[in-house]
Amino acid sequence: MKKFKMIFSMFSIVILLLLSACAGANNTASTGGGSKENTMYLGLVNAPVSFNPINSSDIAAAWLEKFMFDTFLEMTAPLEFTPKLAESFETEDNQTFTIKINKDANWSDGTPVTSADVAFTLNLVANPKTETAVGAYLTQLEGLTVNGKLPDGVTEIPSLTIVDDKTIQFKTKAPVDPNMVKEQLGSKFMILPEHKLKDIAPENLQKDPFMMNPTVTNGPFKFVKYAKDQYVEYEKNEDYYLGEVELDKLFVKIMPAANLVAQLQTGEIHMNAAAGIGKIAVQDFETVEGFDNVTTKTEKTYGYQNMSFNMETITDQKVRQAIAYAIDRQKIVDQLLKGEGEIVDGPYTSISPYLDTELETYTYDPEKSKQLLEEAGWDFDKTLEFVVPIGNKVREQSANIIAENLKAVGLKLNTTTYDFPTIMAKAKAGEYDLMLIGFTNTIDPDLTTIYGSSGSSNYTKYNNPKVDELLEKGKQEPDTEKRKQIYNELQAIWSEEMPLFTLYSDYDFAAVSKDVAVGGPKIFGFHNELYKWSLTGAN
Repeated sequence: MKKFKMIFSMFSIVILLLLSACAGANNTASTGGGSKENTMYLGLVNAPVSFNPINSSDIAAAWLEKFMFDTFLEMTAPLEFTPKLAESFETEDNQTFTIKINKDANWSDGTPVTSADVAFTLNLVANPKTETAVGAYLTQLEGLTVNGKLPDGVTEIPSLTIVDDKTIQFKTKAPVDPNMVKEQLGSKFMILPEHKLKDIAPENLQKDPFMMNPTVTNGPFKFVKYAKDQYVEYEKNEDYYLGEVELDKLFVKIMPAANLVAQLQTGEIHMNAAAGIGKIAVQDFETVEGFDNVTTKTEKTYGYQNMSFNMETITDQKVRQAIAYAIDRQKIVDQLLKGEGEIVDGPYTSISPYLDTELETYTYDPEKSKQLLEEAGWDFDKTLEFVVPIGNKVREQSANIIAENLKAVGLKLNTTTYDFPTIMAKAKAGEYDLMLIGFTNTIDPDLTTIYGSSGSSNYTKYNNPKVDELLEKGKQEPDTEKRKQIYNELQAIWSEEMPLFTLYSDYDFAAVSKDVAVGGPKIFGFHNELYKWSLTGAN
């Protein structure tokens, strides 16, 4: 009998350990939102591709990285910046910029964050062997090629100067709009720890284990674990330079959009992510507004969805224009978004000061579409490969409307859906004819990454030397009004040549648990003062 009790006891312990191990990010329901355990849970729809701060072209990854890697500045409103990792980010001539790093900023292993880390990261991004998604931010630096790379035989950016341990300067090729530099290098760019990565060959950086398991960070939270496609777990950085981090733990749970609503209601998550990667489906938002345990709000965004054309397989712009005329965007906005969104003509939404409101737009006109297809000599027996990411419910449903629209004008389609990492792989490999994808760019109008012939997100393989010239001119023009004229000219070209057809921008729906004392999703400044985020009644 005694032996039986011992076996039973051991068996019970094993079961408890297994249950504990399996609990992972799903242990909040029993705690009514987890407030007493001082752990916050967020809901995200898109899974990240990696955690490489200099090579994340997907919004989800860059958003997740900012919990653990600080940027120099935070944009808290269109073109309004507040210091973060940088105590100051200044220029007197719009050409030489000086960054002073916070004197108390350390990496999570206690090593100071220094100007050497900044120089290391910038030189790494400029290295032609490095795979990076932020190279376009360096194209204006003096001494680099038009692609933001080191010329042959040059190993370091010549215009970069380490003034002291906490001060660094760089110079642009010509005077530029400081807001462009502050947004791109200030609020988007994250630096890497030189002492951890200096011995990794640039060409091997993306494959290095650090990029899926960052062991050293400088933000308010430290990375703990990524359970693939399930959750990302963070813990507080006990030595955060801006102040005491209030939360002990933070989980970002990855789930289908439909699950967001249920988990907001049960308190299993405290809020959804902002910026289109934690979308509450519009048809569910009224339900969420009725929950007693959350508060809600709606915001316009500068993110948008588009139909990308593979310019190497759909070479005739008349065909691309025909497809644009065939798509009933108003139906998508009315039926799928219930009016909670706007049609977008070009890559700037209505909150952008650079949107050309005088530009002629494409209206739904199936007959015009058929006419253009006939004029282009389109082979109506040809089947177009139409690829659609899963995870964004409205986008998935819009694919059905678009497919119906295109079939109505005589086009044949093969529609396939994939998770987001697979979509990114297909986009880069050009394995599609038509593709739905969303972009959230910058308030600054520079879109070299998407429309530049060597842009890191130029998935359409668009190549127009005139566009490259104008993009470069736009970046080098410090006068805001003159810049606007340049981008008006670009919008006209993009509208005619149609490398991608912008569809709609859906408003952002935010829902936050009333257990949250500080924190919440917002379009601008989401990651500002994360260390102050807290829960009511937390221990």
